[in-house]
Amino acid sequence: MSNPKLYDVLIIGSGGAGLSLALKLAPFAKIAVLSKFLLTDGSTYYAQGGISAVVDVQDSIESHINDTLIAGAGLCDPEIVQLTAANGKQSIDWLCDQGVEFTEETTENGQTQLHLTREGGHSHRRVVHHKDATGKAISEVLIARAKESRNIALFEHHNVVDLVVINKHEPTTRKVVGAYVLNNKKHCVETISARIVVLATGGANKVYLYSTNPQIATGDGIAVAWRAGCRVANMEFMQFHPTCLYHPGARSFLISEAVRGEGGLLILPDGSRFMDQYDERAELAPRDIVARAIDNEMKKRGVDCVYLDISHKPAEFIKEHFPSIYEQCLKFDIDITRQPIPVVPAAHYTCGGVLTDSFARTDIDNLYAVGEVACTGLHGANRMASNSLLECLVFADRAAEAILQQLPILPDPPVIREWDESKVSNSDEEVVISHNWDELRRFMWDYVGIVRTDKRLSRAMRRLELLKEEISEYYGHFRVTSDLLELRNLVIVAELIIRCAQLRKESRGLHYTTDYPESNDEQPPQSTILTP
Repeated sequence: MSNPKLYDVLIIGSGGAGLSLALKLAPFAKIAVLSKFLLTDGSTYYAQGGISAVVDVQDSIESHINDTLIAGAGLCDPEIVQLTAANGKQSIDWLCDQGVEFTEETTENGQTQLHLTREGGHSHRRVVHHKDATGKAISEVLIARAKESRNIALFEHHNVVDLVVINKHEPTTRKVVGAYVLNNKKHCVETISARIVVLATGGANKVYLYSTNPQIATGDGIAVAWRAGCRVANMEFMQFHPTCLYHPGARSFLISEAVRGEGGLLILPDGSRFMDQYDERAELAPRDIVARAIDNEMKKRGVDCVYLDISHKPAEFIKEHFPSIYEQCLKFDIDITRQPIPVVPAAHYTCGGVLTDSFARTDIDNLYAVGEVACTGLHGANRMASNSLLECLVFADRAAEAILQQLPILPDPPVIREWDESKVSNSDEEVVISHNWDELRRFMWDYVGIVRTDKRLSRAMRRLELLKEEISEYYGHFRVTSDLLELRNLVIVAELIIRCAQLRKESRGLHYTTDYPESNDEQPPQSTILTP
């Protein structure tokens, strides 16, 4: 019996991490890349700010390391931070070789160099960018390169259902051999076999009612890895970006941290500043501090939003540096060259995830995880701005190195049994999915958001248990759909977030609880690790 869909490497996810890895492997292996919707629907495509990397002679690797460690509030892995920072320049060079055109500037000597901006938590200008749409520039180039490769098969509208693991309950011999995948065009579940599987599915911030993320960010990779038997770590550290555009017609539009890096000021409705009351770095404090400050001011004063004002800068400067933000805000009659921008915090980045080593390997043989889905130890309790795309590139390179060493000695995987739908039917109650999705995201926002308490977490867990039972019953009776798969994954992610938050009896980084408002510095901080 032959394997009709057999690949050397199956990469689940088509963002910066997944496509970078595919391109690095393509000269040596047959690759399949799955995209849940369109190739451009991942978080990378929407990333505005840029990539942090030491390319300026006035900067140093040591400074980048120190800034990252400070932002991570004691939970970063120093070796991983050093590894990542040291490979920043190499990652930028690789992207330039692929054809990414970063924004440049002309020096006083008439020479051309990369223009660097500064964001929260950074002590130097070290963010390499393409105007204010860096992710789009990177995605378009990587997609074009992938389409040129004969060894990369790109599958849009394919949603992972579950990983296929043999010897699942034997940690020493278990290994992944492929995946069940929902073909959304044909409305059927297919099997894909692979010697190696890589999760590059991004984060899980759609577990919250308000998020800067695209619709795909439903924690699929984290959930399927957990069900397969992988450990998950630090899920309590969900980063809320301080500045999401607040407008009834705007849908999850992020106002880049670079706006504050270039002099943007946070102000109240009366025009007064407030960040200097919370941190000496004011607007350039790390995201957890700025998000909590905005949340506190909104609750204390009973206002719906605060404002980010860069109108004191020349209009041409604003249009040149932030063309996408300028044009998007104009659609809502906000001229950022003359008016402040109404902003609120929104869920933005998953700092925890599937536990990996320095080569992106997980607990299961032949299973890797790269990008936001993974917990590498880089971000600790709070990700520093623009370290995320850097992590994607560095760990795609590390994974490629390990995979290319491993592939020659791996046999073909066994043929995977076909998906069985003989005992299920089409749903006649899809309203259950939309209702449960809405309920889950609302109680996560209300009870497990920027500020937490033991009581709120307990309330969230009680509601979650009811939802889990209902979703499990629904999943067992009806044919899978993309919406059902996402809901099934989100409820697992929500449980992991709540459980991690309940275990941390302190406030640290992105996890802030009024029951334990201080960090417990009497003992070295530990990651929160959950085992299935």
